[in-house]
Amino acid sequence: MTAASRLAELDSLDPLDLCVRAEASLSSLVDVMNKETTLLRAGHLREAGQLTPEKTALAQDYVGFARAIQRQNARIVAEAPDALRRLQNGHESLATQMAENLRVLATAKSVTEDVLTDVSRAVGQQERTRTYDMSGTITLDPESAARGIAVNRAL
Repeated sequence: MTAASRLAELDSLDPLDLCVRAEASLSSLVDVMNKETTLLRAGHLREAGQLTPEKTALAQDYVGFARAIQRQNARIVAEAPDALRRLQNGHESLATQMAENLRVLATAKSVTEDVLTDVSRAVGQQERTRTYDMSGTITLDPESAARGIAVNRAL
């Protein structure tokens, strides 16, 4: 099916049916994002990452419905105003869930950076030289200092 034929199919839907489909898509997207947020908050990053393909597909579906609703807005306002209002309320729910998801992601990122910094400092402390120079002080040999940490960015 081509993009043009998908657009034509969406535009030919009954306004109420279009809103109901968009609402179902939106509800599924909010549910998946809620699961992802819950998993991230619990520290289950791999499991949260496994939701990405489903979340992406649902987001694409919802965007397609939203654009169809924008194109058919006058007809929907006239024929299915209650369904449009429900959809707008659902969209607010999505915005709330996205904001929470972003807060959790920012916290996880901050915690990860703090852990990596602490590990880097600990490794650097272990690598310091333990000998005295000719003046009787312990010097830090820059060649033996920690050179960095490898990070798996697969997630």
